[in-house]
Amino acid sequence: MSGLASSWDLIVVGAGPAGLAAASLAARAGLSTLLLDENPGVGGQIYRGITANPVRNRAILGDDYWAGSALAAEAKASGATIVNGATVWSLDRALGVGVSIAGKARLLQANKVIVATGSLERPFAIPGWTLPGVMTAGAVQTALKAQGLLPIGRIVMAGNGPLLWLLAAQVLRAGGRIEAILDTTAKLNWLRAAMHLPDFLLSPYVRKGLALVREVRAKVPVRSVREISAVGDGKLREVVADGRRIPADLLLLHQGVVPNVNLAMAAGAEHRWNERQLCFAPALDGDFQSSVPGIYVAGDGAGIAGGTAAVERGRIAAIAVVRALKPEAAVPDSQIVRQRLQREEMGRAFLDELYRPREALRRPDGSTLACRCEEVTAEQVREMARLGCEGPNQMKAFLRCGMGPCQGRLCGLTVSELIAEERGTSPAEIGYYRLRPPVKPITLGELASLPIAEAERKAVER
Repeated sequence: MSGLASSWDLIVVGAGPAGLAAASLAARAGLSTLLLDENPGVGGQIYRGITANPVRNRAILGDDYWAGSALAAEAKASGATIVNGATVWSLDRALGVGVSIAGKARLLQANKVIVATGSLERPFAIPGWTLPGVMTAGAVQTALKAQGLLPIGRIVMAGNGPLLWLLAAQVLRAGGRIEAILDTTAKLNWLRAAMHLPDFLLSPYVRKGLALVREVRAKVPVRSVREISAVGDGKLREVVADGRRIPADLLLLHQGVVPNVNLAMAAGAEHRWNERQLCFAPALDGDFQSSVPGIYVAGDGAGIAGGTAAVERGRIAAIAVVRALKPEAAVPDSQIVRQRLQREEMGRAFLDELYRPREALRRPDGSTLACRCEEVTAEQVREMARLGCEGPNQMKAFLRCGMGPCQGRLCGLTVSELIAEERGTSPAEIGYYRLRPPVKPITLGELASLPIAEAERKAVER
């Protein structure tokens, strides 16, 4: 920590596909580049544990996962400074970055910043979702990639989206057993997706996707359902789907992913509602620069497009940074990179429409918790909206939702959609939480460890 420079040409936040690609390109071009990530190793969620994966049978996780090894090796060899275990809790419009490493906080300065914080699983607030034994599919995949841990017992998976099918295949390949998959995809979605079918058939998704679905369906019963709830006394006992009870020890929920917007929002970057992906995403130019000059957002944080697309987005942002700071440096032809990105994004619209989550599964009712941290129910949010609450920030004052440790990451979209529904408008009009640093929990001890300039010290001395 003490040997880390305080000023950098480029600071990249997040060592997933986009961050690794961006940092590698910028460092090779001669920029002083710092890559910060809060995990023990690089890779993000998609390539989690890629440099120290305990899974020896490569077929379990698949070729797409192991492709991350080359990306990680390239970043390591590029000359970029890579710091793991680094929690970035602040980013301001002047490109100051607040980070905690090994229990000590520091303020760093950058000429440019690339936010590559990836995505989060979409909130999936069903009755009983806080019971022990109910987890997200992403959490189980993290355990499998990072520690080689396989879930046991009676496993039920519910929801939709590519990750659900991928995880099911990985669990089965590892020797696990899945009792049932409860597919929440609405039949109407197929009609909406049909207009995007030609692009999908030309995309890299089609062959991989169909192979995964066939692999899973051959071993696991798949049922189409509309409603899901988790039931138990102190722990999960059964899953109720459309009135049918299924005994279960573990329920894995997933209904897609959404951009992790907290850091970019806290920096003041403009965000807009994306109706196709049902989420807020940053407003970006062609180089992925945000409304705040010098702050770029790459990867799935710019809108969901997948891991290989994230790589190309990271490169495009890095090329723009290099051209701004060191125009004489050699960089790849951006047009070629953009063409690769276009190919990777083909078929995305089909997937967005096909796996569009049901409204009822995005907007819970009654005593179902909307905000887990502050234990705020959906009905409480709805009632405040009926009484005149106009948006999530006012809702904070009434109910404290979004003020817990997750800072809205688990409830933000749910609260916005609930308010919008009650007020008869769209989330675009309602907006999102007004986020401020620290965007991640930080102790008073860490704050106290911040270096104090002599002028600052004298200003408070008597």
